[in-house]
Amino acid sequence: MGQREQWGTRVGFVLAAVGSAIGLGNIWRFPYMAAENGGGAFFIPYLFALLTAGIPILILEFGIGHKFRGSAPLSFAKLSRKWEWLGWWQVLVCFFIAIYYVDVIAWAISYVGFSLSQAWGNAPADFFFGEYLGLSEGPFDLGGLRTGILFTLIIAWAVTFLALYGGVKGGIEKANKILMPVLFIMTVIMAVRGVTLPGAAEGLNYLFEPDFSRIFDYKVWTAAYGQIFFTLSIAFAIMIAYSSYLPKKSDIVNNAFITAFVNCGFSLLAGLAVFGVVGHMALNQGKPVAEVAGSGGVGMAFITFPAAINTLGSLAPLFGILFFLSLTFAGLSSLISINEAAISAFMDKFNLARKPAVIIYTGVAAACSLVFATGAGLYILDIVDHFINNFGIVFGGLIEVLLIGWLFNLKTIQDHVNPISEIKVGSWWPFCIKFITPVVLGYMAVMNLINDFKEPYGGYPLNALFWLGWFVIIIVIVGGFLISALKWKDEQSLIKEVD
Repeated sequence: MGQREQWGTRVGFVLAAVGSAIGLGNIWRFPYMAAENGGGAFFIPYLFALLTAGIPILILEFGIGHKFRGSAPLSFAKLSRKWEWLGWWQVLVCFFIAIYYVDVIAWAISYVGFSLSQAWGNAPADFFFGEYLGLSEGPFDLGGLRTGILFTLIIAWAVTFLALYGGVKGGIEKANKILMPVLFIMTVIMAVRGVTLPGAAEGLNYLFEPDFSRIFDYKVWTAAYGQIFFTLSIAFAIMIAYSSYLPKKSDIVNNAFITAFVNCGFSLLAGLAVFGVVGHMALNQGKPVAEVAGSGGVGMAFITFPAAINTLGSLAPLFGILFFLSLTFAGLSSLISINEAAISAFMDKFNLARKPAVIIYTGVAAACSLVFATGAGLYILDIVDHFINNFGIVFGGLIEVLLIGWLFNLKTIQDHVNPISEIKVGSWWPFCIKFITPVVLGYMAVMNLINDFKEPYGGYPLNALFWLGWFVIIIVIVGGFLISALKWKDEQSLIKEVD
């Protein structure tokens, strides 16, 4: 195996890590999560979760990737040959996320064009579900490919392919040096204009007004940990792969803190932009913010926000373009990282050069993503996303912290990161990895299982939940063991270790 690729600059790595962490969820999930869980009071458990789970796991994954110089499967194999399967579990999670996440980016690209004329008209829901998605009767009623989605899907894959094909320094780093600054500028413009709109204050009150009685609600704390966990791209192979490209003398701990705080700062910025506009819409319609806000997710992005854009008069096209370009850029930077986590693993395992690995992998992933561009795409996406997030990521993360926290000497990672980091990690770090994170993740994992067995998710038929949900999780777990059973093309890669 040749010399491992490296980032060109520290800024390039931080922008790429931040680009991975900042995704669609920062814009459409975080503001609603905060508003529904105590407003300003939510930031107390959110910050606590960041300091006790988010940053400790980031330091852990940055440290593992940097010390063992490998993708997740290679790094776990170096930790213990018996643990390689966990790396492949995480890689397969990345694959499934990539093939549906790209379709949402394709929708956002379409809506950049729709914003010019507010093509969604006065009924954004009817336009989105009917005219654009052509939503069928159910998850097994595919209803054919939607050509409008297919065109923008090709654009999303083309951008991703070029970034990955160009390599770590020449492709991924360059892409993030463009995507991230432009994303921040666009979001700042939206936030500044959003908070100065008539009625914005009501929207911001809805987001930030603290309800301290919620502080003692365990569901709020679970929501805070869940948001931190999903928003930082931890426990699904990405940060291990990205940190494996860092030069030998890299400040691991500082990079983890910067990545985490920039990501969370962006979430707040997006909240200002979103709820400023939603508050303006509420004023226009003479309704309370809670009534017009809807809920976070696909509905917020493609139904609530277009309805809010309609109330902006001559500013509507500009705001629409900025909002949907922000979704596109945030999505693309994450999509690049999700695919890189998988590609780096196949390159390591089968001793592949980057270019053929990228061509084969993106070809297969792009073909699989077509199922989400059909009339049943939204149903399938909803089910796969629910199971991958609630079981693939949560259980994968739980196993990771249990294995490394309890069966591996954490001090070796601590001894690796401290000499090269400005901020030193003390006893708080192993305590968080060994106790706090496993308890919270364990609780989340058990509650997710109980809730799904108690009530079928989303009211979908049980056969759809099995084939599109549980069966996907079976593929992730069994696939992880099967790929790990294959021989490494370059057995020396398991022995080499850069300390």
